[in-house]
Amino acid sequence: MLKKNPQSNLLEIAQYKYSLQDVEQPNLYRELYEYKTVPKIAFNHRRVPEHMPEEIFITDTTFRDGQQSREPYTVKQIEDLYRLEARLGGPNGIIRQSEFFVYTKKDREAVDRCLSLGYKFPEITTWIRAREEDFQLVKDIGIQETGILVSCSDYHIFKKMNMTRGQAMDHYLKVVSQAFEHGIIPRCHLEDITRADFYGFVIPFVNRLSELSREAGIPVRIRMCDTMGYGVPYPGVALPRSVPGIIYGLNHYADIESEYLEWHGHNDFYLGVANAVSAWLYGASGVNCSLLGIGERTGNVPLEAMVLQYASLRGTTDGMDTTVITEIADYYKHELHYEIPPMTPFVGDAFNMTRAGVHADGLIKDAEIYNVFDTETILNRPPVVSISNTSGLAGIAYWLNRHYNLTGDQVLSKHDPLVAEAKKRIDAQYEDGRTTLMSDGELEQIFSELDPARFAR
Repeated sequence: MLKKNPQSNLLEIAQYKYSLQDVEQPNLYRELYEYKTVPKIAFNHRRVPEHMPEEIFITDTTFRDGQQSREPYTVKQIEDLYRLEARLGGPNGIIRQSEFFVYTKKDREAVDRCLSLGYKFPEITTWIRAREEDFQLVKDIGIQETGILVSCSDYHIFKKMNMTRGQAMDHYLKVVSQAFEHGIIPRCHLEDITRADFYGFVIPFVNRLSELSREAGIPVRIRMCDTMGYGVPYPGVALPRSVPGIIYGLNHYADIESEYLEWHGHNDFYLGVANAVSAWLYGASGVNCSLLGIGERTGNVPLEAMVLQYASLRGTTDGMDTTVITEIADYYKHELHYEIPPMTPFVGDAFNMTRAGVHADGLIKDAEIYNVFDTETILNRPPVVSISNTSGLAGIAYWLNRHYNLTGDQVLSKHDPLVAEAKKRIDAQYEDGRTTLMSDGELEQIFSELDPARFAR
């Protein structure tokens, strides 16, 4: 049977409909996941086409998954961060949704406070247990969409839930039907999809979800959860670890349109951002992130990283205010007392800092030589240098001009006698055995002593 694919606009042979394989023993993919060894990456050389959706966006799990790995946020902190997210995402809603817990009185107060702000974006969604009373709670609040956990690997179905695949599918379908009955869009969290039997369980299950969706006249969203960070973005990787393969399969064998496909990754193998970008490239509109990547174990995909990846892929920020990333970092440091590793891209204190004198010399001549982009314009973070025994005259001069905002005729070169005298004092400390960087306060003290009339204040 031939039909026209509205996405490719080509005649295609109707896809094979996969049936549930209700096995007696779990498929744990022991050839890949021996547990006693590092997980293996297998290739079958099957490549699927890149298929970037017309619209891509970011969703946020800071107040759900991001709260499961740190002390809970207060209501005010949630409201403050939600306001910052709204400004960062801009009027076009590139940060499309943010999900919340609704279990406790505090959770519901936070939802109410954020709803009262009246923002169109990020849309507030929830994550609930698969219980009738939870659906009613979401409906009473007035939320249009909620996440529902539907674990899909045999690790979870057999080992945690003590069910067969058929029993798990029946249970999940009953729960999702309740969401449809309440008029709520279900967002099905396919937990542990990178260890799941993709064509033996995932595709047959999602096909049944699509049938329920068509009957109810309500869309269903599919969140592909790389719970353990096993996903791999490389072309030609075999399932279940292939990010392109997972998205292609859901798109073509379960008829899930791109706008309803969302990737949720973890960073256990340093592939969180690469996998999220791959999800966009191969047909998922949504990537789920958290602020600063804070989440279970090694964390989620950092939201600020995907903001910059969006701008790289699209060639525009589409209304996002990227300087808010720095405000968010400052909020975590000063209000939440969260220690951001200094070399963390875009938000760490040292992400655009140079320690080498030769690099500082380049920065003085033209910041573009050693700065990844105009960090002052894009992030409100001018490039900085740290001062040690390797900084040289150029590094000291650069620090001095930046720290004191010297402009025009006030700017000092590395040949200025003041810079040379400061270097002597700094070098003397390292000759005496010092190993740490010079602090701003120490440098201020040196310059106030060398030229008190100019720098004492």
